[in-house]
Amino acid sequence: MRLFQARKDVAVQTFILKLVNNNCSELQQLVEGPRLEHRVNMSVPVVVIPLEKNQPQMDRVFAAVTREIATAGLSLVLSEPRAPDEVILAFRWEGDMYFIKAKAVHLNPMGAGFYQLGFRLLEMVHPSDVPELKKIRF
Repeated sequence: MRLFQARKDVAVQTFILKLVNNNCSELQQLVEGPRLEHRVNMSVPVVVIPLEKNQPQMDRVFAAVTREIATAGLSLVLSEPRAPDEVILAFRWEGDMYFIKAKAVHLNPMGAGFYQLGFRLLEMVHPSDVPELKKIRF
């Protein structure tokens, strides 16, 4: 091994550090201003059930992955620019399904054909109030 050979992993580490610094939520706050609530970067699967006139549109259900989560809102990563105005978000936790009604607040391109769809979380929804939700499992 040569003494002054460039280490390939340093180039990888340098790029990843730049990528993280460019997408870091703490640094983003400097640009956008502080948020009232701290968000957590967390990726979990979610099923999105669009609503029209407060009725679930079961033929338009799709899956997504969360990007950021806070107690009052969250954002999803989508592979196309879908933006239903109101939805029910379905989460699986500890073997049970949980449903939250949410309202879309923004849709932003991320690049490479991905979009970030932000929601304000409104209320818990019980499957007995919306029987179609009993069919949602993952």
